[in-house]
Parts: sequence; C-alpha cells; structure tokens
Amino acid sequence: MTQHILKNILFEPDLSQLVKMFRMKEGSAGLDSLNQLVSESREIARPKGLFRVAFIDSKEDESVIIEGVKFSSRVLRVNLERANRVFVYAATCGKELDDWSAAKKDLLTKYICDTLKEMALHSALAEVGKHLNDLYQPGPVSSMNPGSLDDWPLSAQKDLFKVLDDPEEEIGVRLTESCLMIPTKSVSGIFFPKEETFQSCQLCPRENCSGRRAPYDKDLYDKKYRLLKTS
Repeated sequence: MTQHILKNILFEPDLSQLVKMFRMKEGSAGLDSLNQLVSESREIARPKGLFRVAFIDSKEDESVIIEGVKFSSRVLRVNLERANRVFVYAATCGKELDDWSAAKKDLLTKYICDTLKEMALHSALAEVGKHLNDLYQPGPVSSMNPGSLDDWPLSAQKDLFKVLDDPEEEIGVRLTESCLMIPTKSVSGIFFPKEETFQSCQLCPRENCSGRRAPYDKDLYDKKYRLLKTS
C-alpha cells in the first residue's frame, strides 16, 4: 500500500502559551531569550510524519498479524476486534530541531528547547491526523503506541518499523538497540477505528504522570481485556 510522507509541515509555536508556562514577565531578560529561541526554532524546525494503510491478516487470542508482522498484545488484539485495516504511523520534531537543541548548554534554555521540540512533534502528529482523515475518512479513531503499556512493550517498535518503509530514510527517525527513537521527540503507533475513545492511560496505574490524558480505570482490564482461559 501507498505510504504517505509529510515533510513540509508548518511550525508556529504558541508564544503566549510558552510565556504562561515559564512564567515570564514583560521586559525581563528571560522573555527576550524566549522570544529569540522561538524565532530560531520557527526558522529551523522541519517536523515530519508518515503513515500507511495496513491490513490485518489474522487475529489470535493475544496477538494480531498486520501485513505479515505479528504484534503480541492482548489489548491491541481486543481493540482491533472489529477492524480490518489500521493506519501505522510515525512522527517527529525533526533532526534539524534536535541538533539545534543539542548545541544549547544552559539548563533553562535546554528545557525551553525541549518544550519547543514537543510542540513540533505535536504539529507533525496533527498533520498526520489531518491527512489521514482527508484521504481515508476513517471516522473516530484511537491510537496505541509501543511502550505505553507493559502489555505492548517498547521492543514492539521493531515490529512496527517493519511495516513502515524505512522511517530513517523518509523522515530521519531511527531506532537504537534499546528501541528508543532518535530524535527523542518522536512517536510511532497504530491508529485504529474505534467508536469508544481509548487511551492507554486508562490501563496505566502510574501516578503523577505529566503526560496523562485519561484517568486510570483499575477495573477496565479485567472487564474488557483479560483473556478467559478455557480448559
């Protein structure tokens, strides 16, 4: 199937949001520095993304085979119960912004740069979602990402990258031996049709997580995802 590569993604960081986040005051040296970093990042950033339609070959109790690649996850398997196709994707802030950030030495400056990279990644993800919807009109979708749950560990990045055609060549994202992505502000996963909104956070008990998008539901796994063994 065709792989869609998105490279000319506009990056317009929200200065007012950053000012509030870092509690900068009008006329302060910190605000001048923030303005400079935002201006630099806007010129340098080249966020990127890609996605492809992938069809499900078969489903087992605790795994699903997509385009000949086996993904072992009970949660993913249940979430894809009614799906015939999925959208495998990757998105990144881009090597350009990552290299720019790496050259900074001051700790506060590096923290601001890290936030700008996060914003660039969100810009890439939004563009992936927009193109996916424009081209395929899948209706409501949810997403799962390797490493977001013990049920689908980070090592599954290797399987996901097998379905994508060379993300390093196309958008500059590579995997380390420990399956982390470089640039670090990158994400990969699977979008799938789902009438009920799913967030991996619903199954994650980790407390005080800054990235939490939904409350933990301690009963959800038992009610919906636990495999009932038969003798």
